[in-house]
Amino acid sequence: MLRVVVESASGLAKKKLGNPDPVTSVVFKGETKKTRSISSEINPVWKETLEFDLKGSPLDSSSFIDVIVKDFETLGKDKFIGSAKVYLKDLASGQVKSLPSKNLPLVSESGQNIGATIDLIIGYEPPANAVPNPNDQQDGSGAENAGGVEGGDAIDMGGAPPSAQQNQRFHWRTRKQQRPLSNKPQDFQIRVRIIEGRQLPGNNIKPVVKVNVCGETHRTRIKRGNNPFFDEIFFYNVHMLSSELFDQHVSIRVYNSSSLRADSLMGEFKIDIGYIYDEPAHCIMRKWLLLNDPDDSSSGAKGYLKVSMFVVGTGDDPPVEKRDRDMDSDDVESNLLLPAGVTLRWVTLQLKVFRAEDIPQMDDSITQSLKAAFGGESNTKNLVDPFVEVWFAGKKLSTKIIEKNANPEWNQLLNLQVKFPSMCERIKLTVFDWDRLTRNDAISTMYLDLDKIASSGDEVEEEYPGNGNGFSGIKGEAGDSEVGFLPVFGPSYINLYGSPREFSGLPDPYEDLNYGKAKGAAYRGRVLIELSTKLEGKADTAVDVISNDDILVAQKYQRKRKYCLSAVFHSATMIKEPGEPIQFEVSIGNYGNKLDSTCKPLASTTQYSCAVFDGNHYYYLPWADTKPVVAITSYWEDISHRLYSVNIIIYIANRLQANITELKTAVQAKAPDTTVIEIWHKLISQLLEDINSYRLPELETEPNLTALDIQIKKLRDKALKSIRGAAENLLQDGADIKEGMDVIDGWLDKLNQLAEEPQNSMPDVIIWMLRGEKRLAYCRVPAHQVLYSSYSEQACGQYCGKIQTIFLQYPMDKHKGSKIPAQIRVNMWLGLSTLEQKFNAFAEGTFNVYAELYENQAKVLGKWGTTGLLNHPKFSDVTGKVKLKQEYFIPPGGWQWEGDWVVDPEKSLLTEADAGHSEFLDEVYENQIRFPGGEWKGAPEPYTDVNGEKARQPQEFECPPGWQWVDDWTFDDKRAVDERGWEYGVTIPPDDKPKSWVAAEKMYHVHRRRRRIRRRKKVAGGAAATERKDAGDPEGWEFSSLISWKFHRKERSSDTIRRRRWRRKMAPSDRVGASAIFKLEGALGIDAEAKGDDKGSKSDATNLFGASTPNVSCTFDRCYSYHLRVYVYQARNLIALDTDSFSDPYVHVSYLHMSNTTEIVKSTLNPTWDQTVIFNSVDVCGDPQTLSRNPPQIVLEVFDSDQVGKDEPLGRSICLPIVKLNPAADTTPKLTWCPVIHMGKSAGDILVSAELILRTQGSETDLPIVPPKRGDMLYMVPQGVRPVVQLTAIEILAWGLRNMKTYQLAPITSPSLVVECGGERVQSAVIKNMKKSPNFSGNVLLLKVLLPKEEMYTPPIVLKVIDHRPFGRKPVVGQCTIDSLEEYRCDPYSSVAEVAMASKVALMATAHQELRINMEERTLLETQQEKETETIDWWSKFYASIGEHEKCGPYLQKGYDTLKVFNRELEDVAEYKELTDFCKTFKLYRGQNENGDDDPTVVGEFKGAFKVYPLSDDPAVPSPPRQFRELPDSGPQECVVRIYVIRGNDLQPKDNNGLCDPYIKISLGKKTIDDRDNYLPNTINPVFGRMFELSCFLPQDKDLKISVYDFDLLTCDEKVGETVIDLENRLLSRFGSYCGLPQTYCISGPNQWRDQLKPSQILQHHARLKGVPPPRTEDNGNTLYFNGQEHHLSDFEVNKEIHQHLGPASERIALHVLRTQGLVPEHVETRTLYSTFQPTISQGSLHMWVDIFPKSLGLPGPPFDISPRKPKTNVLRVIIWNTTNVILDETSITGERMSDIYVKGWMPGKEEDKQKTDVHYRSLDGDGNFNWRFVFEFEYLPAEQLCLVSKKAHFWSLDKTEFRIPPQLIIQIWDNDKFSLDDYLGTVELDLHNLISPAKISEACNMKMLENVMKSPRKFDQSKSLFAQKSVRGWWPCYTEKDGKKELAGKVEMTLEIVNEKEAEERPAGKGREEPNMNPKLNPPNRPETSFFWFTNPCKTLKFIVWRRFKWIFIGLILLILLLLFVGILLYSLPNYISMKIVKPLQ
Repeated sequence: MLRVVVESASGLAKKKLGNPDPVTSVVFKGETKKTRSISSEINPVWKETLEFDLKGSPLDSSSFIDVIVKDFETLGKDKFIGSAKVYLKDLASGQVKSLPSKNLPLVSESGQNIGATIDLIIGYEPPANAVPNPNDQQDGSGAENAGGVEGGDAIDMGGAPPSAQQNQRFHWRTRKQQRPLSNKPQDFQIRVRIIEGRQLPGNNIKPVVKVNVCGETHRTRIKRGNNPFFDEIFFYNVHMLSSELFDQHVSIRVYNSSSLRADSLMGEFKIDIGYIYDEPAHCIMRKWLLLNDPDDSSSGAKGYLKVSMFVVGTGDDPPVEKRDRDMDSDDVESNLLLPAGVTLRWVTLQLKVFRAEDIPQMDDSITQSLKAAFGGESNTKNLVDPFVEVWFAGKKLSTKIIEKNANPEWNQLLNLQVKFPSMCERIKLTVFDWDRLTRNDAISTMYLDLDKIASSGDEVEEEYPGNGNGFSGIKGEAGDSEVGFLPVFGPSYINLYGSPREFSGLPDPYEDLNYGKAKGAAYRGRVLIELSTKLEGKADTAVDVISNDDILVAQKYQRKRKYCLSAVFHSATMIKEPGEPIQFEVSIGNYGNKLDSTCKPLASTTQYSCAVFDGNHYYYLPWADTKPVVAITSYWEDISHRLYSVNIIIYIANRLQANITELKTAVQAKAPDTTVIEIWHKLISQLLEDINSYRLPELETEPNLTALDIQIKKLRDKALKSIRGAAENLLQDGADIKEGMDVIDGWLDKLNQLAEEPQNSMPDVIIWMLRGEKRLAYCRVPAHQVLYSSYSEQACGQYCGKIQTIFLQYPMDKHKGSKIPAQIRVNMWLGLSTLEQKFNAFAEGTFNVYAELYENQAKVLGKWGTTGLLNHPKFSDVTGKVKLKQEYFIPPGGWQWEGDWVVDPEKSLLTEADAGHSEFLDEVYENQIRFPGGEWKGAPEPYTDVNGEKARQPQEFECPPGWQWVDDWTFDDKRAVDERGWEYGVTIPPDDKPKSWVAAEKMYHVHRRRRRIRRRKKVAGGAAATERKDAGDPEGWEFSSLISWKFHRKERSSDTIRRRRWRRKMAPSDRVGASAIFKLEGALGIDAEAKGDDKGSKSDATNLFGASTPNVSCTFDRCYSYHLRVYVYQARNLIALDTDSFSDPYVHVSYLHMSNTTEIVKSTLNPTWDQTVIFNSVDVCGDPQTLSRNPPQIVLEVFDSDQVGKDEPLGRSICLPIVKLNPAADTTPKLTWCPVIHMGKSAGDILVSAELILRTQGSETDLPIVPPKRGDMLYMVPQGVRPVVQLTAIEILAWGLRNMKTYQLAPITSPSLVVECGGERVQSAVIKNMKKSPNFSGNVLLLKVLLPKEEMYTPPIVLKVIDHRPFGRKPVVGQCTIDSLEEYRCDPYSSVAEVAMASKVALMATAHQELRINMEERTLLETQQEKETETIDWWSKFYASIGEHEKCGPYLQKGYDTLKVFNRELEDVAEYKELTDFCKTFKLYRGQNENGDDDPTVVGEFKGAFKVYPLSDDPAVPSPPRQFRELPDSGPQECVVRIYVIRGNDLQPKDNNGLCDPYIKISLGKKTIDDRDNYLPNTINPVFGRMFELSCFLPQDKDLKISVYDFDLLTCDEKVGETVIDLENRLLSRFGSYCGLPQTYCISGPNQWRDQLKPSQILQHHARLKGVPPPRTEDNGNTLYFNGQEHHLSDFEVNKEIHQHLGPASERIALHVLRTQGLVPEHVETRTLYSTFQPTISQGSLHMWVDIFPKSLGLPGPPFDISPRKPKTNVLRVIIWNTTNVILDETSITGERMSDIYVKGWMPGKEEDKQKTDVHYRSLDGDGNFNWRFVFEFEYLPAEQLCLVSKKAHFWSLDKTEFRIPPQLIIQIWDNDKFSLDDYLGTVELDLHNLISPAKISEACNMKMLENVMKSPRKFDQSKSLFAQKSVRGWWPCYTEKDGKKELAGKVEMTLEIVNEKEAEERPAGKGREEPNMNPKLNPPNRPETSFFWFTNPCKTLKFIVWRRFKWIFIGLILLILLLLFVGILLYSLPNYISMKIVKPLQ
């Protein structure tokens, strides 16, 4: 359904008389729908929805709608006002579900904008079966020119846009992330294809594009012009963590290579790789990028670049990109990489960094230590110089450095200029410690995710399943635009986490945690920041100072309130190794951190306890009924309103999750439909009830509200409302449950998304486990999970006041959780101190508070006293290091003493080493010494422990009560010792004992020792433990040989130290209840006066800090005893850890402080233990009702038993027991599959259940009956719990083994198959000779076995291949596990048994005697055939089949066949069932990889099939018929194989130039074909067009390997990738995949029949195969009866062209019927290439197909000729007639403006063939006359409309590179200069397919001609193609750029003509005016006399330059000279004349 909502229009033009009556029509595919008319309105509002029914077919990418607005006329025709066209390509691609087209401009009939706009919203619901096509992304999501409207006021920072600005929508992309969450590095491939540029700025530019990804840069070839066509693809292969990769970005920069480096950058674009990965199909396909100047935010667009980008991860198939130039999608505006209606503009992200708190020490304290040494004040807490660094979109800013300050105040504003909406997703903030000399250390790193602090409003969708869509949770129709908001945050603190805070001068092993590479293990401070977005104006500076007003505003967000946190530790179990006593520390922020002195000490640590062995595997802390308690008070901002909302949403989500799990379990267990529907209704009803009942808290009254709080509240309310609406619709419509499940999973994802709170400023609660003083393991609990809320019960955290089980983890755990440090059960409560009284309701047991200290004494000369203590204090804390006194202690405020100090020995620190053990080894070391070479004699300490400390003598050891000695003292000879047990060593001073020992005595040894041992054993039911409990010193002393952790109760002769514990109880003075513990702030006071007389009191005070915190404990008055039974039945799919492909699994079952172990099952990955593990008496304190609601977890750890070395873990699983408080309750626990997790990944499943039964006081009789025993010790799973079984038959078709690898270096020669299932096994016959025939002789095996009736309990089938070797050895050489038997279940009595028989093999078995196939002859004129081959070839068929009709010529009109092009492997086409319908291929595995990888090695394949069906228990009932019968012969067959390789797509480049030189290599069995001679140089999309034919024997040579190699002249050829085809499957399959069926039966022509059998023969065998009567034909073959149906040839061939190549009717109809039987058609498949270098990532693909012909059936038909097409030679003749209006660029010496004009031209790609006209000198008016011909010869592919250019990329290149370039002509006008560089004047670029229509006269030629072609989409128009027009003449404008604007630079009159090679010979023409000067003849130009070059024409220079300009001067000069001559002569002759006159000689 397509819905068009016509909202309104504005700005319609008025009529001459009054206003129009507008009405809108929408036309879609010829169907017209109209709105109503609105009378007399120029701004009409319709708000009408028009619906178009698509009749089940999806939109295609070329769909569009026409919107026409008319003036309604009552009489006559409506008058046209304006129209618009909207392309629906983004709707078709599935990118969006609705398309808001706002302010769509209306245009007149002539295409002119009329100034009016219309608003539409277009919605699309795809049909249920529609699949989005990634190729359909290529066009944009809106109308032409549907850009957003600029202008308007600035949007409120961070707020929603005002309603007045709804026309300007700012989208912030929020997407459902489709990211692989694998936490280990993996292979990725990023592909970037640069297609073309458009409107790049500048004159005469040479653009080049540089692409940078993950530090690797590639560049394109240099092109010329403003609209360059590149079409180059770059591959980037990386191996890294997905989380790291998605933060990297793709940087695309365009440079002008001819410019100077400084200003060569023209524009750039950046995008996050994560953004691309989140797009559909992980790709951005053929989108235009808007380039901008990274340094100048005020500049506009710097041109456009069209690109495609893919991210290919493990297992991803790269999308197939259409290679041809898409003429119709080049409209830049509608295809930008941004949603329609979004303006890309600069914004400023303003990040205010106010201050930080609690930054840890980062620098050495040498100076501080010196200060302290000289009596100064030392201050280590401020040893840090912090600053904050911010990264976003490749930009980095830093605050100033504040030295020596752990609580710095920066108060700085960081302005990040970014393009908005941004393609980058996270702002990274790192706090660094500045170091003067070394590199800066990271303190912590945190991220601000923009999709959490900004929203486009598109997350909320108002579409419901009633419309067939459901709630997808992400893109959809944006409701009111007020839901969207710009990035905004705070003011709020962000907490910092990283490595533990304690400073050490050594390198930090956990430093990576501070860079955010893993989850931080400790709190490291917090930073107060605020983020806002400013839309208008540019920031003056990048870093500025925050104004005082803003600092004051931020103050109110820092108001702190007091919080109380309590944690009661109920148990600490599963501790791996004992060792020093263990303590737990709880902290929130710095509060409670005992090693940090910035906060006052709190009761934040438990007492130290020694771990006790649980009797089986683990250790636990023996707290019994006294549980340690910690109480912490802390101060934080009150952000309750945020956390309450989070908790309510989590509460709703958890209930939904539980119901979804219940529903999925019911579906999996195949529960009755009524049960499933009941759960379904409960699920939706409960969700609706939850959303309606539990409202999120209102914000009006809350303090410290931020803008983000209000926006998130709106977003959450809207989303919950949307989910509620969708749920109501789902409930009413009763949708299909399977479809509904996806919708509900979407709701759950959405709720989890909504539950994320970006402004959570309350730190996590961190629990650390300390062994001695060392931090060992931790866990982080988010504070909101334990927060108490007075708002509602649902707003409380999910674990508030409840016991939760937590597995601690090691910081940066390399084992990823496979080893647990400890499991704790803890009850936490966190609340405001004003609500602390509410804690009393949650507290169980009685809380006690004690002060404690230890009194120490030493033994000197046999007497106890204080003199021997030396520097140890008389009274100290438990460590013995800190000095204390009873009088130091003062109770904190609100507490008072209760009673006096009493001696109270600590039991949990005095556990004996044998506690929990049933057997124990007493040990003591005997020591002797000597001088080198002397005699051995007793050492001063003759007996010591292993550490050399003094110990008892053997005779002093007594056997404790309840134990008995097993043997006498012996020496231990199982170690590295000599035969008498001694080991020897050398003492090196200052040590008094050796550090290392050896077993052989040397002369220089001076010390030796031996270990003496004696075993003892517990007596069953022996002496009561009470005796031992009370045993000990009556005065409460405990003894040790030195001050350490190890003390014991009874004094021994070796003891030198004793101590006893003193305790004093405190009670709250003014309050009652457990909440009084929150008053225990600070240490127990220090009485300074009492200490004043002590020396060194100052240092004592600092040591005392935090040491004397009180001990809080919780005592339970009653412990209940429970009986636990764990039913461990079986496991499946465990990891193989042994080299024999199996493991020897057993299970450790741990429950609280007890554990037990099942038996070991040898050599299996699917063990059945069938064992009940019984814990007879488990003591648990606390109320049974509470325990039944939240029982402790049972932890099941699966281990692989190894005879040598330690047992290795296989994984861990958790199971909750059913609690029975009444033992008589009649509920049996149902076995369920629990996932086994190993190192964070799934590692199989285990089938278990458990019940926990409360024992009533007294006898065992009320417990369930003891399960039956197996042997003496093991209990089985009882009836009622174990699955119900039925006798079942498993039939196995064991066809054969393939590709078996060697085992222990020997080949596998005589294998047999063992099939095991449910404890039964059957073995096949042995294959005698694997090389000759790898098939089994007896193919069918039968296994009768008892299998569970319920499918979910069915054990797997295990296949083992055993090799029979000499001397009776039978090793397992491979194994395979088949999990699910469901797909193999069948009904043995079905009416027509599916005969498992392969079609082609059946044909071989019954091959006809006449093997030759006579093709009927039909004469054809040879000339006609030749002519046809010219116009039609195989490629015509291929192009016709893939829809590229312009490339296939008249092929389709002739009615010829097309073929099916599969965009995947034939095996992956769903209809053909992987071609394994006869038998499947099962991979055989063997053990663990040698390199220790998890993935086991594939060592071979088993081909076979299974049928599973029930048998009757009654032996009298006959067995059902066998399923596998009539099997084909399994012997070898000789076949001919034809491999057609058509072309390669996107091959992985192997050469440095980003290309490769591919060729094909084929191997089949021992034959290989190497096509190296026919390599294709420099291409990654080669057109091979090669056919290979070879013969082989199947099944031995079944694997056809087609490889693509890269040719290298000097080095070894590299493999690009390979694909493997199983030919045996293709031959055996009944889908006829050996040779695809064509559409018609042709006996000649381009589609001649090529199979060995005719269609009628194939149909007969198909009938036999299906078990139906053979077909029969009538009516001369025009009618055929098959399978009870009548078929007529006329029905099949209606509307079909009948051509001369068709065969007889009987064969044609047989073929038509065959094509209805689901057989494989004639096809081309796309096979992905893989390489060992990146085994999971595509290296490109091949278009190809394979035909297989068994030789026993005769010769096949002729093969197809698929040779590639050759280009045609064309000639472009360009005649430059004249120019006019050319810019006059020079000023002559005479002052005239003039230009010496000439014209230059070339075709892109043939730059070396540039041609120039002669020079028209001295053009004074811009006119030039040339009459000059350019002749360009070029190779042209008419089918692809591209020029083929072959040239060497560099002069040193060996091969020419082929480029396909659009045919273009570039004409430039230049000014000629003789003594300097010529001046460029202007250019015009002509696309010969989309020619700018020339003007007939020069006056009509103007710049608008260029603008029209820039704007209009490039659609193929015959009238504009020079190839169609052949010749065109007229005037074209040339332009130049000035100040970024185009100006007219001149006009050129040209004739353009294209002739082919033949025409060029018939009508020759020479270049310029050279001979042959004809067609047409060019006369010399009639240039004015003024046009000449002055240097070569001196006469003309005189005439036209000198004489014309200076003639009057010349005339004047001549007259003047004449005059001067006259005067000169006069003067010369005058004296003579006068004298003559005077003298008068003649007279």
